[in-house]
Amino acid sequence: MRNRARANSNVERLRMAIDCMPVATREAMLAGVRANERIIVGAYVDRRGGICPMLAAHRAGARTDFLAFARSWDRFTHANGRARVASRREVAILISQLQDSLTSANGQELDEAIREHRRLVSAAKRTLIRRPRLPDAPDPSGEIVARRLRPRYSESPGLMNMISGITHAGDTFSK
Repeated sequence: MRNRARANSNVERLRMAIDCMPVATREAMLAGVRANERIIVGAYVDRRGGICPMLAAHRAGARTDFLAFARSWDRFTHANGRARVASRREVAILISQLQDSLTSANGQELDEAIREHRRLVSAAKRTLIRRPRLPDAPDPSGEIVARRLRPRYSESPGLMNMISGITHAGDTFSK
């Protein structure tokens, strides 16, 4: 029973890693795994032309590296650092997980979600720039409320300040 639970856990981890990959990578991996006769576990390539699923995806056009998938694939296949050819059962499970993942993909890719997040952050920053003015009345809670005031006049050396009829030597103003 205990080995069965661990096996289910490894399949679930593999599926989670597959679901986290961009849809284009999943599609390329599926095409690459189907196109290659020799899918291996425990290494990127072997001397007889075998390749791992991530390299198969890379060769099929997906230019992403996803270490979480490689780790979960090796854990699922019990590679333990030994390179070997993946069994038909392991490849069949990988293909079915890729197909199921693509079928259940709702079109909301990770790249699209990141773009939407950046757009929302940018919009929030723009609204923060236009802050509402703080009231001039004292804060009823007794807390100190501070606000930054914009200077009305900037100083420039050598001129005199003549506000309200008062002149101070060295004070200057400009509008």
